[in-house]
Amino acid sequence: MLDKLNAVEARYDELMALVSTVTVQSNPNKYRKHTKALSEIQGLVETYREYKAVVEEAAQAHELTEGTGEDPEFQELARLELTALEQRRDALIAELKVLLLPKDQNDERNVVLEIRAGTGGDEAGLFAADLFRMYLRFAENQGWRVEVLSSHETGVGSLKEIVALIEGQRVYSRLKYESGVHRVQRVPATEASGRIHTSTATVAVLPEAEEVDIQIDPKDLRIDTFCSSGPGGQSVNTTYSAVRITHLPTNLVVSQQDEKSQIKNKAKAMKVLRSRLYEIEMKRQQDEIAQDRRTQVGSGERAEKIRTYNFSQNRVTDHRIGFTTHRLSQMLDGDVNEMINTLSTHYQSAQLRKDKIAT
Repeated sequence: MLDKLNAVEARYDELMALVSTVTVQSNPNKYRKHTKALSEIQGLVETYREYKAVVEEAAQAHELTEGTGEDPEFQELARLELTALEQRRDALIAELKVLLLPKDQNDERNVVLEIRAGTGGDEAGLFAADLFRMYLRFAENQGWRVEVLSSHETGVGSLKEIVALIEGQRVYSRLKYESGVHRVQRVPATEASGRIHTSTATVAVLPEAEEVDIQIDPKDLRIDTFCSSGPGGQSVNTTYSAVRITHLPTNLVVSQQDEKSQIKNKAKAMKVLRSRLYEIEMKRQQDEIAQDRRTQVGSGERAEKIRTYNFSQNRVTDHRIGFTTHRLSQMLDGDVNEMINTLSTHYQSAQLRKDKIAT
């Protein structure tokens, strides 16, 4: 591990030297390339340098604890300091192991979030809306930007489906484990007998794909225009502003009608289509590498229940890792950090164990 860390630190110093010789004005592409590479390893290098400093301080404290002729009180203080430094050293080692794990190439990407009502009728639509509000408030707390690309309301406060773009720092890394079937158990407001109903909604978190990731041949697209339906002012049902794009090789269909402009609707539809095609390509590559390793996005796991929200017990359980919290109301209000952090820690630990076995 130390050899790898020394190599990364040397690369960091090399990049720092390169950045100092290039400016945005002289060579913007090279400057962006170097600064991006720097940002990717900066956290690791800073942690490693703190680790080396702590190891050096611990060695000095150890010498003081064994020094002959030293004042006993002074030696006791040195022992206390040594204990604290050793604890910090061990914590830094654990942190370095996590930072050295292979990075998910999509972690820095924005995401296309898709939520759809599942089984349960009107209650499923209400739950889909609850989930979207949860992620919306979480995104706002993170300082992310949310843009609704399309939505289909089925009643007051109820959603059949909604698709949104979430932009910000490391959005995919925080939301990637949210994909799957979410189940709710609660008494609907219309249930006079107080009977608990079970409903579901499906969440998909797709890494946003850039044009450089997915090249789409215009000949593979069939683009249909039609009149918008629903609220939207005088232009509704009078202009062909709505767009439906069909990707012929995969038969994927994306519709967009939220904007009054056909050009804007087409741009939004292409953004969603590109992300879905990227997901398919990502899954294909993963399957080629190892059939038994599937990520949450784009795999059969999406059809399985991953989490249950039980209102009567104020309880949320993630079935993948057996984690339960009795903070349902806080979670639905956007405080999802505890769940997300626990999931990330679990999968990082699993990866560490796998790497240890491999070596």
